[in-house]
Amino acid sequence: MIRRFFDKRSKFVHYRPKTAILNNLEYDHADIFPDLAAIKKQFHHLVRTVPRSGCIIAPIDDDNIADVLSMGCWSERKTTGLSSAADWYADKLKPDGSQFMVYHQSRSMGQVNWALTGDHNVRNALSALAAACRVGVNPEAAISALSAFQNVKRRMEVIFKTDNTVIYDDFAHHPTAIATTLHGLRQQVGDEKIIAVVEPRSNTMRLGIHTETLADSLKYADLAILFQPSDLNWDVSQLKKRATNLEVYATLTDILQRLQVEARKGAHIVIMSNGGFGGIYQKLPTIVVGQ
Repeated sequence: MIRRFFDKRSKFVHYRPKTAILNNLEYDHADIFPDLAAIKKQFHHLVRTVPRSGCIIAPIDDDNIADVLSMGCWSERKTTGLSSAADWYADKLKPDGSQFMVYHQSRSMGQVNWALTGDHNVRNALSALAAACRVGVNPEAAISALSAFQNVKRRMEVIFKTDNTVIYDDFAHHPTAIATTLHGLRQQVGDEKIIAVVEPRSNTMRLGIHTETLADSLKYADLAILFQPSDLNWDVSQLKKRATNLEVYATLTDILQRLQVEARKGAHIVIMSNGGFGGIYQKLPTIVVGQ
């Protein structure tokens, strides 16, 4: 994330890595950066701090990162991806990404079997493996560690489960993250019902920067419920013109009542927010239990 690299006020780079992973780059943090070009410039400042003896690990198919590196890169470069064109690549054995073979320059390194889903997590795993092996970790040991990895909180964290209803807490608040997360879940659960509940809470979301892409990012959900807080400066209901699976509610009470009806039928309910969302994480399981 950008804020890990840059001071919000000065935007100067504080890290001096010998190995740097550039996972992806898109326009976000619109309250700090005026446009994508400004973010690319700051990322290049980071690239310039990596010594010639260091290494840049980046996806082979991210055009924005390619633009950054084209500004000048004086370190070794290792690529990752889901195609054999990358130095480190994965061949998914299950569509949801929970099992995949790892290859380094076409040589099989082993198989990862873990609880995580989604192409974004497979890509994250490849970056972690490339970095670990770069600093001397045995690939077999690294793959074994990944297979035992328990995901961090608020990343598709299961917070409640019954025979027919599962509630997830997910931190995704950018359209790309929302889309990849829901796509991974869809690959995992097949035709079972998915309900996405989204609070547009990040500064970029609140500014309405992603109105062109947010509706499409929810296409893998059978039903997408969006919250329209009173202090939001754009009308969320305008997204309903772009998709038929969207519903907009102005109060948390209305959202909970809607979800109570759906939970009776059974569903995978993914709550997406980078905040507390009015306590919905605590209130919804109670409602489901008491239905």
